[in-house]
Order: sequence, then structure tokens, then C-alpha cells
Amino acid sequence: MRYMATYDLMETMRNTSQWLGASARAMAACPGAQIIPNPFLHWLGAWGEVAERSFARMVTKPDWGIASIPAEDGRDHVVTIEAEITRPFGDLIRFRVQGRPEKARRVLLIAPMSGHYATLLRSTVQSLLPDCELWITDWHNARDIPVSEGRFDIEDYTLYLADFMRHLGPDTHVIAVCQPVPLALAATAHLAAEEPAAQPLTLTLIGGPVDPDAAPTDVTDFGDRMHMAQLAEIAIQRVGFKYRGVGRMVYPGLLQLTSFMAMNSERHARAFSEQILRVAKGEAGDHDRHNRFYDEYLAVMDMTAEFYLSTVERIFKNREIARNAFTLRGRPVDLGAITDVAVKTVEGGKDDISAPGQCVAALDLLTGLPECMKASHLEPDAGHYGIFAGHSWRDNIRPLVLEFMDQHRAHTKRKNPARL
Repeated sequence: MRYMATYDLMETMRNTSQWLGASARAMAACPGAQIIPNPFLHWLGAWGEVAERSFARMVTKPDWGIASIPAEDGRDHVVTIEAEITRPFGDLIRFRVQGRPEKARRVLLIAPMSGHYATLLRSTVQSLLPDCELWITDWHNARDIPVSEGRFDIEDYTLYLADFMRHLGPDTHVIAVCQPVPLALAATAHLAAEEPAAQPLTLTLIGGPVDPDAAPTDVTDFGDRMHMAQLAEIAIQRVGFKYRGVGRMVYPGLLQLTSFMAMNSERHARAFSEQILRVAKGEAGDHDRHNRFYDEYLAVMDMTAEFYLSTVERIFKNREIARNAFTLRGRPVDLGAITDVAVKTVEGGKDDISAPGQCVAALDLLTGLPECMKASHLEPDAGHYGIFAGHSWRDNIRPLVLEFMDQHRAHTKRKNPARL
């Protein structure tokens, strides 16, 4: 499947489906079709509206949509988004709240590069902004990166994280969500060994596969079953002529989306059937619950082939982080080198992607860190999405994370004032 033709075929199928939806919607809206009431036309128009919107979202990067936030002075303050570091494969962006005194908490939120844009963490960003100065990693869609920019694998990703941490300084709190959890751990250990003064104050790891074998899921089982050559053959394609990354080998976002939806196919089919009925009845809204969720969920991005394959091979199959055997540019990265960065893990009791046990395994690997600087939290009723968004995050997890930051900021300040 490593041909432009297969990539372009998937894009053609998506484009055709979007066109069919638009055509069905237009046909049902034709005045002549309304002369004789026909329930089928109402259903057809509703199907067309849902289909057109859904397939259009698959190639559109969502906006952050965070214009302002309220502050203690009772006023809404404008939020601007600024790129502080610009790199070919991802930027470090800052959410700057205009006219507000700077907050003591400086937070780097590491977004996953696992098929969705960083905007998947929009609600996480909104919940942290009132209490923090916030930066986030904004990864780029591989289809838009020219081949001349070179390769990008998990070692490059780890070095990006180390550079971002170094840029923000030692008074930073890092939160890693899902996929980047093991690499954020590796980046911190790399800094601990090479540049200790650049380490962050705290590291919060949320629902990530530090040790995938600690609690197997469908995701880990798939990685175990597939031979790497077989995986490369069925998953990797070459970007077509439509995009700037023409010729780059990628794991396409559309192919990833197919895998995402297949894991819960019945739930997704029911959600779309119910949405079509709501549109037909005139009960749906442009920003209703279905559209808010699927506008983000369906917006997918391509990953470079080398990043995807190295993640499967080194994190899931070889378990390099779990065995403390990760190497960076040929040099071992010892997680035991982390000695004064407080680490907290967060897991969801109903997480079917990174099941309980996979993330908390990080604490046993931190052999150089005192027990008083380790913490963990299990949210019993939360799924994967719920541990960084939704009411479980807002009501229970977020307050604990902020408390953890404050507690260890004070501890580090007393222990080593030069770090602040």
C-alpha cells in the first residue's frame, strides 16, 4: 500500500462522500420537492447534512475557539495564541491572557501525536487557563510537511520535548496526556543527566502507555499480533500530489480514523443514526453535543511513517521505556537519573486504551526519586477521554493536579532555591 494511488484513493472516497452528502442535502431542499410532503426527503436531507459535515471535518484543522476567559477582577480577558518556538514538525504555542497579572503556575501541556490535533485538548486548556500561564505542543499534519524537512521519529519527538522544557525553564510544570507520557518521561530523564538545571518542577503523566504489558487492551494486543513488516505494508502510504508533503511516507489520518471508529463501531453508528433523526425533526443545532464531539473526533492528521512504526516497535513491542532501555541518539536514557522532579500519574478505571496499571508503572522506574515525590490517582468511573476532559477532569482530577503542583513547587523552593 506504499503508493500515492492508495492515499489518493482514500481522499477521493472521502471527497466523493462529502459531495454525495451535499447533493442529497441540496436535492431535499429544492422547492419543487416540497410540493408533496414526503418523509423520505426529510430523512435524505438530514442524512446529507450529517454526511457533508462529517466528511468535510476529516481534512480540516479545528480552531481553538478560545477568545477570552474570566479573571478575578470580574472582567473577560482576551486570549491570544502565540508561537514561541516554530519547528517543521511541531510548534510550542502560548495562550497569553491579555491584561491579567502573570500567574505563578507555568504549565507545559504536551498534546499527543496519535491521529488528532492538539485541539483535542481544548477543554483541558480552557480549564487550566484561569489558574495558569499555559503553553502547549502543536504538532503538524505530516501531509503538509515537505519531504525536504527530513524524518521524524520518537527520538526526534523526545528531543523536541527536551528543547521545549529547556526553553520554558526550571519553574515549569509539565502535563503529558496519553501517547507522549513515556517520551515525556524520557525527555525529563535526558535533561536530568545532561542539563539538570533545565528539569521541570513537576511531571504529571495522564493515561499513557509506560508499560503496555501491565494491563493489555485491544491496542496492545494489536501491536503484539502484528509483525513490523506486515504493519508497514498495511498501514503506511505515500502522500499524494494534493498536499505539500507529496511523497512523504505516512500513516494516514483517514486510515487511523477507520481504526478508531471500528473499536466502538456500534456506539458510533447509533450516534450518527440518532443525529440524522434529530436533524430530520429540526431538533439538532450547529453546536449541539454531537457536533461538538464529532467535529473534533473526525478531524484527523497524518503521522510520519517512522514515528508511527518506531512507537509501535520501541514502546509497545520492545517495551524500551518499561525496561528502562530507551536510547536517544545512541546514548542510554536512565530514568533513575530523575531525582528532584515530582511525578504524579493519573489513570481512569474504565480506560480501554491505556488501562489502569500502564501509566502508574512509571513510578517503579523512578529509582532515584524519593517516595515523597511520587503520587498516583485512579479515577474509578473515568474512561480514557474523561481523565483529561469532561466532568471527571474538571471536578476531581484537575484540582488534585493543581494541588500537586503547588505542594512540590513550595518543596522544591525550600530544597533548592536556585531552581526557581
